[in-house]
Amino acid sequence: MTIPTRPSILLLGSQMALAGAQEVLLTQARWFHDQGYPVTAAFFYDRDDLAQAWQAAHPFPVLDLRAWGPGGFLRLPGGLLRLWRLLRRERFAVIETFTPDSNLAGIPLAWLAGVRARVATHHGYIEGTGGLEMRLHGALANSGVAQVMVAVSEQVRALAQRKEGVRPARLRVIENGIRPLEPVSAEARARLRTELAVPQGGLLALTVARFETQKGYVHLLDAIPAALAACPDAVFAFAGEGSLRLEMERKAKSLGIEANLRFLGVRRDVPVLLGAADLFVLPSLWEGLPMALLEAMSLGLACLATDVEGTRDVIRNGYNGRLVPPGDPRALAAALLELLTDAAARARLGAAARQRVLERYSVERMCDEYETLFMNLLKDHP
Repeated sequence: MTIPTRPSILLLGSQMALAGAQEVLLTQARWFHDQGYPVTAAFFYDRDDLAQAWQAAHPFPVLDLRAWGPGGFLRLPGGLLRLWRLLRRERFAVIETFTPDSNLAGIPLAWLAGVRARVATHHGYIEGTGGLEMRLHGALANSGVAQVMVAVSEQVRALAQRKEGVRPARLRVIENGIRPLEPVSAEARARLRTELAVPQGGLLALTVARFETQKGYVHLLDAIPAALAACPDAVFAFAGEGSLRLEMERKAKSLGIEANLRFLGVRRDVPVLLGAADLFVLPSLWEGLPMALLEAMSLGLACLATDVEGTRDVIRNGYNGRLVPPGDPRALAAALLELLTDAAARARLGAAARQRVLERYSVERMCDEYETLFMNLLKDHP
């Protein structure tokens, strides 16, 4: 069978939400569209009511399969049927899936529909993933139903082998890429810092993450009192939502630090928030390859993160950021104190962080690698 010069591609995710895997999906879709590929982005459901805005913002189809929502599992069969009809109607040559759920639901349907190149991706572990789902995830790759499982970091590849039993030959590492953020204007920076009530001469530390156990907020809150003892004008802002938000707000009050904390909820101006900050903090207990970290680094922002899979692939401790052990409030507090009180260290780490992103984590490099993978699979499976 002759391979089309620009084969059609389906990129499939679980939910429409403002999060890292969705950002990678839409970034890839834009790149492939700009290269002349017929591309469709589809999601099993629209969690955050984004379908209309995303379709208006992108020149390729962005589809909500309506497989979840009111009625829960009762909507799943209809969503799977809509995916099946889409696969049969459009006859995609390539499918790439972006989450464990979309891997497990989308790849087998694509195999049955005759999609020739089937790529599952692994962005790290999602909270609540059970042992059965992990075993099924590994079996999906080992069986050849998914011809390749792409891990977004070397650490994620190692975890997929160890926890899911994926054979090394079935795994490939392609690290995420981003478009570097543009610096915000001095006026925008000042306006946002005023909005967040950052004192004159005070520092703003920003965290962008869901309020879930994975993100380690509880340990960050335990670290903040010691940092504030030395830097009483520091402000800590948290952008995101999740099941633990109210619990974290109550904890902040119990620690007596609520006056220095800002709970911002879901924000659509994260690049401006990053541009207004002096320090980015990511206290996660585990990660894949966090996009918010790459975005912060691209702006030259000093970053403090935990030494977990994904982040240790990006940050070299003491050179382009700071790493501390996960789940260790004392180590977090010491690193916070170090960075909040040393402007020269923040500037040095931030400059090296930006250089690291520019050299290694571009959209072009990421998408070139996926394009090569897709074309090789099509050659090998005519």
